[in-house]
Amino acid sequence: MQAAHRTYETTFIVNASLDDPQIDSVIGRVQDLITKNGGTVTMLNKWGRKRLAYSINKKTTGFYVNVEFEGPGTVIAQLERAYELDELVLRHLTLVLDKRALAARKATQAAQAAQAALAAAAQAAEVPAAPAREPLFTEQPTEKKG
Repeated sequence: MQAAHRTYETTFIVNASLDDPQIDSVIGRVQDLITKNGGTVTMLNKWGRKRLAYSINKKTTGFYVNVEFEGPGTVIAQLERAYELDELVLRHLTLVLDKRALAARKATQAAQAAQAALAAAAQAAEVPAAPAREPLFTEQPTEKKG
């Protein structure tokens, strides 16, 4: 029997003193772990380097990453273990996303897409202004003799 797939969100903080390729490799390892354990990544947000509210292991800045994915519940245990073993990950948090919140988000996105389509259609239907034409006759100032 296959486990039900749910939608999860994981946010983790990577040591910001690393180079960008090293941070990308940590993010890639997390994505690989999710896909190898039967999940699919639906959204990846790199929030970037930010100042921490309090120091963690004498670090004051961290690189924040947010990943939304769908997968079985078994992937969470693997992901949590990988976070704990990876010394480059300072903190992590994984949540199950509420189905009603996801439905509301999809409805909002659909409404925004419809509004953008209407705006684009209105802009396309707008009649372009006629180009200005040159006058047929030009008045020359007349000189008064006198």
